[in-house]
Amino acid sequence: MKAVVCEKWGDPAEVLQVRDLPTPEPGPGQVRVRMLVSPINPSDLLMVRGVYGRQPPLPAVPGFEGVGVVEAGSGLLARLRMNRRVAVPNGGGGDWAEQVVLPARQVWPVPSRLTDEQAATFFVNPASALVMTRHVLGVPSGAWLLQTAAGSALGRMVIRLGRLFGFRTLNVVRRRAQAEELLREGVDAVVATDEESLTERVRALTQGEGVPFAIDPVGGATGGEVAASLARGGRMLLYGTLSGEPLTIDPRVLMVGQKRVEGFWMSEWVRQQSAVTMFLLFRQIGQLIRSGVLATEVAATFPMNDVRAAVRQAATPGRQGKVLLRIGSR
Repeated sequence: MKAVVCEKWGDPAEVLQVRDLPTPEPGPGQVRVRMLVSPINPSDLLMVRGVYGRQPPLPAVPGFEGVGVVEAGSGLLARLRMNRRVAVPNGGGGDWAEQVVLPARQVWPVPSRLTDEQAATFFVNPASALVMTRHVLGVPSGAWLLQTAAGSALGRMVIRLGRLFGFRTLNVVRRRAQAEELLREGVDAVVATDEESLTERVRALTQGEGVPFAIDPVGGATGGEVAASLARGGRMLLYGTLSGEPLTIDPRVLMVGQKRVEGFWMSEWVRQQSAVTMFLLFRQIGQLIRSGVLATEVAATFPMNDVRAAVRQAATPGRQGKVLLRIGSR
């Protein structure tokens, strides 16, 4: 089979190559999935650069999610999944390959009404947006939720979830052009950090109280400003490290008002959930994708052999929409 392989950490456009590898065989309780489509997420690029939170051994095949068809397997669950199209969340990476082997309990059938492109992006962004806002923070109707990287695919999903469930979003972006774009789409509020202070804007919007909820994938100084914008008893979830810098927080920011900063990693959250919880979550995600709330905008699709061009486009600043790898066909 063919797979995208990383033999050393570095610039994805330089170190990734397509190689022939032995076709893997499933063991007890496992399935082999013929992959169809896989997205290029920021986490994939961080892993290839060698700076992700959990690095696999080298050589490594990237790809934390995708969609494919179960073609072989062992055990009752594998037989139930046989010949079905499934979402393939893969916390250890490996989905940028023609064939992937993983536990049968780890793949989930996806509705036939979803396109391959939407099914491929079923897990990382839609699940994270829904779980953080509804399951972990439980943001109530009318409350403010501050989010950084608001122009990202996940950020736009959070905005649409706010409209659906009635909470207000304060959306932080780096450039005025991004802010204007979001304002044209009718968001509640936007802060462009290249020309205004985040903490001052929050104080003005909330009459000096701060926001009760925040999510941040950036860290560094930006994450510190988010923490400083919390209200008394406020909660902040950190779910990324896009800045590549340590979070900088004055301890007094958290001490006064009993504020909390917590880490969130989707794969860690999943490990603590029951099969029933995950079934209900995936069913809700499917419904919200079909309704457009958790739908993913696709910027471009590349064949696997053009992976270097694909990762270059995926890393382009200000790009709108997800870049996908087309690995196989149905």
